[in-house]
Amino acid sequence: MTRFRLTLEYDGGPFVGWQRQDNGPSIQQALEEAVLATVQEACLVYGAGRTDAGVHALGQVAHVDIGKPIEPNRLMAAINFHVKPQPIAVTSCEIAADDFHARFSATGRAYLYRIVNRRAPLTLDRGQAWLLSVPLDAAAMHRAAQRLVGRHDFTSFRATLCQAQSPVKTLDRLDVMRQGEEIQVIAEARSFLHHQVRNMVGTLRLVGEGKWSADDVTAALEARDRSASGPTSPPDGLYLTRVSY
Repeated sequence: MTRFRLTLEYDGGPFVGWQRQDNGPSIQQALEEAVLATVQEACLVYGAGRTDAGVHALGQVAHVDIGKPIEPNRLMAAINFHVKPQPIAVTSCEIAADDFHARFSATGRAYLYRIVNRRAPLTLDRGQAWLLSVPLDAAAMHRAAQRLVGRHDFTSFRATLCQAQSPVKTLDRLDVMRQGEEIQVIAEARSFLHHQVRNMVGTLRLVGEGKWSADDVTAALEARDRSASGPTSPPDGLYLTRVSY
């Protein structure tokens, strides 16, 4: 039995999320079916992050155990062939140690959230970013974002159905920067609560519009109440960019 480590990118738009579900196609299901078609073995594919419906990935990591002898490059090519035309690609494949686990061995995860701040509708970036037409103050958003960096109880920024045992997380980085009409939010931590990044972005939007101050963000954090923070931003703009080990 050989354990393979896969690095993946995908457009999350057509899927119900990473995890296999009964209500629609998932990335996990597509990969497992591709592996089955390649080696004629039913294998489970484990991902580093269970991205939600509509969330994209540039650097998702997964692992799979395969009994049949196969070279990593051949496995990568075969999976990429069998997942077509779905918007999933294995960008690298290598043999991993037997004790490597895509999810539990991870020491850090990085996400990017893209906001396009303009009045004109999206064309090429439709489904790939959050379009906001009201002018946003990215510098104010960045200053307010620093109130969330560090170890905190993030109850105010977790989904109501979040299954994490504790709401306490350490947020290592939350930067907001503007590049022309695009505003990028970069979040890094060992792990995140369900919807944490999207809820933080939705809250920072209020700051960018001038409706909230940095003190309001601090008050929302300290309230430890989901209703105290801003709305959840849509999944379109969120990308899992890197998993560290």
